[in-house]
Parts: sequence; C-alpha cells; structure tokens
Amino acid sequence: MSNKIERFEDFIAWQKARKLTSNIYKISDVGKFARDFGLKDQIRRAGVSVMSNIAEGFERGRPTEFHQFLSIAKGSMGEAIKVGQIIGGLRASVERRRNSLRV
Repeated sequence: MSNKIERFEDFIAWQKARKLTSNIYKISDVGKFARDFGLKDQIRRAGVSVMSNIAEGFERGRPTEFHQFLSIAKGSMGEAIKVGQIIGGLRASVERRRNSLRV
C-alpha cells in the first residue's frame, strides 16, 4: 500500500478546511451573524479560499508552487489554529521535499 497522495482531497489539511468551511456556513446563517452581510461574506470566502488554495497548489504539481499556495491558505486561516497548524506542518514537509530536489 502506497502512502503517496494522488488527490488534494486526501490531505488531512484539506479535509479539516472543508469541515471548518461547512461549520462556518452553518454558523454564519443564524442570528445577527446572518444579517451582517459583509462579515458573513468575508468569513465564508476565507474558508473557501483555504480549500481552494490547497487544491490549486497541489494540482500545479510542483513543490515550490504548492508551498506558495499553502502559505496563502495558512494566511487565510487567520484564527482557525488547528487547521492552520496542520497546514503549517504540510508546508514544512513540502519545503523539505522542495529543498531536497534542489540538491
């Protein structure tokens, strides 16, 4: 059995970001949050941005670009510490791989 990830959906970071985004959509649809259209839209776009950047970076197929997109995804996480830490760990792994390819 191979541990090679072949789809961005296989990354735990993407899975956690997807769950977080789902929760953001649910929470932002009730009460005062639902009526604050600017904040609601901003927080939803940030959640989707994380998932999208992980996916796009992976699909580019190059560790350097993947690392860059993971940096953008981590920045979009803002205060979602757990998912941010997972993405940070993934970035470090990609950076090690990227650096090993330069030798």
